[in-house]
Amino acid sequence: MFDGLSEKFSDIFERLKKRGALSEENVSDAMRAIRVALLEADVALPVVKEFIDNVKNQAIGHDVIKSVTPGQMVVKVVNDHLISMLGPDDAEINLLANPPVPILMVGLQGSGKTTTTAKLAFRLKNKDRKKVLVAGLDIARPAAQEQLSQLAKQAEISDLSPVFGEQPIGIAKRAMETGRREGFDVVILDTAGRLAIDQELMSEVAEIRNIVAPVETLLVADAMGGQDAVNIASEFNTKIGITGIVLTRVDGDARGGAALSMRSVTGCPIKFMGVGEKLDALETFQAERIAGRILGMGDIVGLVEKAGEVADQAEAEKIAKRALKGQFTLEDLQQQLAQVKGMGDVNSLMGMLPGVGKMKKQIADANIDDRMIARQEAIILSMTLKERRNPKLLNAKRRKRIAAGSGTSVQDVNRLLKQFQQMANMMKKMGKKGMRGMMPEMGEGMLGGMMPPPGMKF
Repeated sequence: MFDGLSEKFSDIFERLKKRGALSEENVSDAMRAIRVALLEADVALPVVKEFIDNVKNQAIGHDVIKSVTPGQMVVKVVNDHLISMLGPDDAEINLLANPPVPILMVGLQGSGKTTTTAKLAFRLKNKDRKKVLVAGLDIARPAAQEQLSQLAKQAEISDLSPVFGEQPIGIAKRAMETGRREGFDVVILDTAGRLAIDQELMSEVAEIRNIVAPVETLLVADAMGGQDAVNIASEFNTKIGITGIVLTRVDGDARGGAALSMRSVTGCPIKFMGVGEKLDALETFQAERIAGRILGMGDIVGLVEKAGEVADQAEAEKIAKRALKGQFTLEDLQQQLAQVKGMGDVNSLMGMLPGVGKMKKQIADANIDDRMIARQEAIILSMTLKERRNPKLLNAKRRKRIAAGSGTSVQDVNRLLKQFQQMANMMKKMGKKGMRGMMPEMGEGMLGGMMPPPGMKF
């Protein structure tokens, strides 16, 4: 989401760092460039003004200008203020109430509210071990209740069966009664949306709020909505009173202004962000990590957490040990590729790596995406077990057979084998030289579309 903003910030900071000593004029020039970058990213003007004033006042202070590394100090000041703008960092969902805890989902039509309801229920069931009931209150949009019902089945959570002709107020009351009677921990109510805010919508949502007294009222907003999303958030907060925000389509081509403005404009924390279509693609919004991504520092902690969720640590360590001894096989690579697929969208993962913004051209040239990973995995799965364990067997005839079996070309097979060999050599050298001397080659391996074994010690 923050690709464009991250690229501009990186350019600004590169120029600052190259100067060595900084004058007030240098800092002012950088602040002007940051101001333009934020406005182009659709950040609200009052938010930009306050941000620039705060950063500039601190950045031209004696400690920054006279420090040994003033450029780095300016980056730190910007980073700290970004975290403050996006925070707080511990905006957990509030479940501290007598069960069933009511959670009200509000927002406009098309923001992803129903899908987010199912994702949140899935998360509460799996991560918090809560018994969750979802209820669809949207009777205006055709098949809205059916959509929630289908998503609930996929997530293996309970949903309130629709009753023909029942109105939203009645549905909300029945959902809470069912939750109490059947021992649910949480009841999530998916309210109706509209294409635009109107008095009827607000009155309906306000009446439901008064009846169920939600512990959380979460506004679901499209991150690609820019200033419109900020205005919607302000309107809902004024008329309904929201406790948090969930940003959807964060994995899309958004400029990021909504995320940077919403918390400042409403005073409400961003609690979650949707990063994909799957039910598990709902992440906790953590200000420090998001600020790191914007400033090109990556999110290694987030990447490691994702790897930990899908990787078999014992098996990963075995692969790492073999790799360092020069025994890395295509079978090992296939296991890695399967784990990378399980971690989510590859472009999103790449965005979590430090300095990736500076390698955009190389990444584009390498065509690193989910289809490439799937293609590489298909090629390996078209090999026999012997071929995977001993790539030297792969002569021209076998490569042709593998290409036909995987629906790829011989060139694709050759490219994969070349990348595999480079990676195997890199691992072997790493076993001899250690990690420090291998960073340039690591970059080449990653741009080839692969990653070091998850169990490798850094």
